[in-house]
Amino acid sequence: MTAAQHTPRIVGSDPAPALAQLQIVWRDEQDTQRFAQQLAALPQLRNAYATLHGDLGAGKTTLVRHWLRALGVQGRIKSPTYAVVEPHEAGDLSIWHFDFYRFDDPREWEDAGFRDIFASPGLKLAEWPEKAAAVTPVADIAIHIEAIDDVQRQVTLKAGTPAGCTVLEAFTA
Repeated sequence: MTAAQHTPRIVGSDPAPALAQLQIVWRDEQDTQRFAQQLAALPQLRNAYATLHGDLGAGKTTLVRHWLRALGVQGRIKSPTYAVVEPHEAGDLSIWHFDFYRFDDPREWEDAGFRDIFASPGLKLAEWPEKAAAVTPVADIAIHIEAIDDVQRQVTLKAGTPAGCTVLEAFTA
């Protein structure tokens, strides 16, 4: 079952076409960790919106945990599955980790103050973004993770904005 079949969107809008894309393979979790460290080192992502796509168990939350650790987040890093969003701080960087898996009413967007979060500086990471596609901005970078087997992952990075294109350029330089 694909992510689209498993979690249909509650509000409709087609995703914007990618301006550029890049494919890589993670052979193991260490590759995931190295990738997260590369992301954390990119200043273009300090005020970006990144979406994470993939089926349950693909590795979205694992990537986010490695990314947050690489940014310097200390303490427990919880999945925001039930809370919808978990805020984090890394020095002067504000980070919000969203999980829209249980997002089923667009009024939640306003009620929870998500518009204000997205209007503020900081890194926004969203799992299951298709569930809130009509109320979120275009992602700077969309990370699509597909399981090849128990450990390997096919990863496609798609740039949705000029800032996202600079992220892809950093990976190909």
